[in-house]
Amino acid sequence: MLEELRIQNFAVIDRLELQFSAGLNIITGETGAGKSILIDAVELLLGGRADPDAVRAGAERSVIEGLIRLDPRARPDVMAALQREDLVDEADPNNLTLMREIRRHGRSTARINGMLARSDLLSEVGRALIDIHGQSQHLSLFRPRHHIDLLDRYADLLEARAGLAKLVLELTQVQAQARALRDDRDTLQRRADLLRYEVEEIQAAALESNEEADLLAERHRLANSEQLASLAAEAARLLNGDDRFENAAAVDALMGVAAALDKLAEIDPARADDHHLAEGLAQGAQELALTLARYAQDAEHDPHRLNELEERLELIKTLKRRHRVDSIDALLAFAERSATELASIEQSDQVLAELSRREQDLLHHIGDISARLSRARAEAGQALSADILRELADLRMEQARFAVRLAQAEHPAGCIIGERRYKFDGAGIDDVEFMLSANPGEPLRPLAKVASGGEAARIMLALKSALTAADHTPILIFDEVDQGIGGRLGAVLGEKLWSLSGAHQVLCVTHLPQLASYADAHFQAQKELSAEHAATQVRALPDDDARIAELTAMLGAAGAAGVESARTMLAAARGRKGI
Repeated sequence: MLEELRIQNFAVIDRLELQFSAGLNIITGETGAGKSILIDAVELLLGGRADPDAVRAGAERSVIEGLIRLDPRARPDVMAALQREDLVDEADPNNLTLMREIRRHGRSTARINGMLARSDLLSEVGRALIDIHGQSQHLSLFRPRHHIDLLDRYADLLEARAGLAKLVLELTQVQAQARALRDDRDTLQRRADLLRYEVEEIQAAALESNEEADLLAERHRLANSEQLASLAAEAARLLNGDDRFENAAAVDALMGVAAALDKLAEIDPARADDHHLAEGLAQGAQELALTLARYAQDAEHDPHRLNELEERLELIKTLKRRHRVDSIDALLAFAERSATELASIEQSDQVLAELSRREQDLLHHIGDISARLSRARAEAGQALSADILRELADLRMEQARFAVRLAQAEHPAGCIIGERRYKFDGAGIDDVEFMLSANPGEPLRPLAKVASGGEAARIMLALKSALTAADHTPILIFDEVDQGIGGRLGAVLGEKLWSLSGAHQVLCVTHLPQLASYADAHFQAQKELSAEHAATQVRALPDDDARIAELTAMLGAAGAAGVESARTMLAAARGRKGI
């Protein structure tokens, strides 16, 4: 709901603040009083073109600001747009402030909730909030792509359509996966060949986790085998003695010490520990001599084994460098991952076949749902046409014809219905457009091509009346609705506009008193003239006396008879409204 409109230095308006009602808001005034300037101001709030010439003479800028309380029907679309641009007012999410500033010299600016915004974002938000019937392009009923949404709301098909949209999304994902597999087949084959080679190479090496450390230790021993044998033999000779030297063997010497200490302990038992120590040293030296002798014998130089070790270590080094890892464990893990990827690639044909089966299933399923939706739309289109023709008859357009055109296009890759395939999207296979013939003998034409003026206004009003429940645009503004219409039809228009206000906030500029009598809130526009300039003022009529005075002036009837006619007109409207 548009709660407030503030205008400063715009056209012939100095400063203006208006608070609107939730029902039918009527704006009246003499020709040239500036009534339609209010509509022009709202158009600018909805992203309309900013003309510097609209800045009031003598001022440097115009400022237009609107405060809108968000309707639950429009909230999802509006909030999605604001969240995308980070423009949500978290402190007051139920209200929306739109502002437009036009500079005489320089660029205009737009703000949403006090934050700078692009004018195209104003247009996007505005389309969800307001329909203006006048010279603007905001009327959703004249946008063919919007017709299918209106028809589906009218027919209560939105839930079924949402289910279809999920299937279409799944189909898109399945097709993308299959396309990726088909497009990358050669690349995948090359990748599989590489993975297969890498896995086989590592597996052929038969690597063991701790193998490298053991190989390095063995290579070190073999590389120094001659020196190791010589040193071990020398140590064994020193322990066991050598006939080439006069020195006694270390083992014999230690055994002699042990024997002496044995005798000593017999005399002095306190030295028994010394005897045991010497005896242990003698035995240990003897065992060490035997071990060293065997080590010296085994530590023979083996060039063949050393060469095998060098080749094995070089293989491990090459594999680690090739696969950019630093251990055998990492090599084995790389081989396991490669084997898993290879298995996945080798199963791609099977996966592709499964995706193809799923694609066909979805195309049939989508076709079934789309066909049911299409049949439901055809039935709803006939009912909607009948409703609209009744509304047009009330508006003195008995000869008009209206139809809902449903068209489908075959496509070789489309969803499957019977033996045929049809182009489709998330809404199904139908292209929906409202068609109208306003006068006898004229062919049905797209609603978007209907001429503007009073005739178009009545057509639009009939559509709005028939689609009240289906139309989720919360604010409706009418500027030319009474063009070419007489007083008798004015009362019909007034009643229909008032009936719309049950589901929408309605603002209407009119010259017809019969229409104005249905107002829930009545505003009067006046142009005040002075020696310096002219200025438009708009005030809310506070009571019945003020409203009757304005209706009398609109009737052009002077005196008591005119006042009585206005009073009767207001009473009749209230009677029709049930108040």
